[in-house]
Amino acid sequence: MDFAAFRVLEPLCWRAPSAHNTQPWRLGYQAGAIRVRWDPADALPAADPSARDLWLSLGAFVETCLVVAADAGLMIEFVPDHHTGDRRVGWLRPSRRPYVTPFDAAQVLTRRTHRGRFSAGPEDEVIAAVDAVAREAGGTVRVVPDADLLARLLRVADRQLYADPAVVGELRSWLRLTPVHPDYHADGLTDRCLGLSRGEAAGLRAALAAYPVLRRMGLPRLLAAAAGNPLALGGAVIVLVGPSGIDSAARVGFGRVLMRTWLALHAAGLAVHPLSQLIDAPAARAALGSLLSVTPERLLHVARVGRPAGPATRSARRAGGIGYAGAGMRRSAVEGPREVGQAGDQRAEIGEDAAGPLDDGGRDLRGDRRDRHHEDRFGHQGRR
Repeated sequence: MDFAAFRVLEPLCWRAPSAHNTQPWRLGYQAGAIRVRWDPADALPAADPSARDLWLSLGAFVETCLVVAADAGLMIEFVPDHHTGDRRVGWLRPSRRPYVTPFDAAQVLTRRTHRGRFSAGPEDEVIAAVDAVAREAGGTVRVVPDADLLARLLRVADRQLYADPAVVGELRSWLRLTPVHPDYHADGLTDRCLGLSRGEAAGLRAALAAYPVLRRMGLPRLLAAAAGNPLALGGAVIVLVGPSGIDSAARVGFGRVLMRTWLALHAAGLAVHPLSQLIDAPAARAALGSLLSVTPERLLHVARVGRPAGPATRSARRAGGIGYAGAGMRRSAVEGPREVGQAGDQRAEIGEDAAGPLDDGGRDLRGDRRDRHHEDRFGHQGRR
């Protein structure tokens, strides 16, 4: 395999979704293989303590790499090799046959997260198709039938998450609520992706700046109420359910399944709005599991799905080319550690949308980054 050719395509691979649009993946080019790793600075230990969203994001990135490479005629495969100590999930290696996929690079590029209004929900045959994708891996896709209960669970989840200072600080660190933010074109959740007006973004910034003082005076409840009810914007809510007893490596595999379901929905003219708070908040997760008659640990991802009534804003990426990061781009995040056999600069990263507390991760391990822009960041409902 021509690794130089794949390196040129790498920016497009960064269009994979991640919680809070943190883009945690890193590629290390070595002789004969490409190591797929993650950066713990781009994880979400408060909002995602089980690392469920981290593993899903990494799997989505792997699947995106395979789709992009196949579309370019490059024959590669993914070999799982999960090692937490090395922060590694596996290897991309040359293959004797191309990766078989119905999707292409154009669909990777044009897919969006959409937090706005849906003109219609998914057709039954589309739900059946994405369910078939999940069943091939031992999972299933379920439609949640009770919209009134879901709306109540969303309020409970939002209040619980907004009441946790660690979760709020983490969310805030990945918000870019003004175009002057140095990372506005690189990562995180922007005001435009969240569908906020200039006044709404300014109000959210002010509220979050006052959070340490007003938290005990009812601010979390007010923030949850201000989030509104996204279910009123139409569509259906679907849940990706995994098999019992899956470990972290298997969750990476289901990240690949999640990416395939998203691409299948996009190919059908549909978009997704992740509602990860329904799984992130323990009380809401338990109630949702009871509603679907599955154990809460099997719930992997929740999203509102439908036909967008209007265009969605593309989320940023740290890579050059599409979604160029601009002045806020950090060289260390783009290049990562220099690997054996790695030549030249790795300047490409790309971005995607965000949605709910599951949007591209942000761990509390990057103190200088978090503290420097703390007053500008906070958000909810953001991922992939």
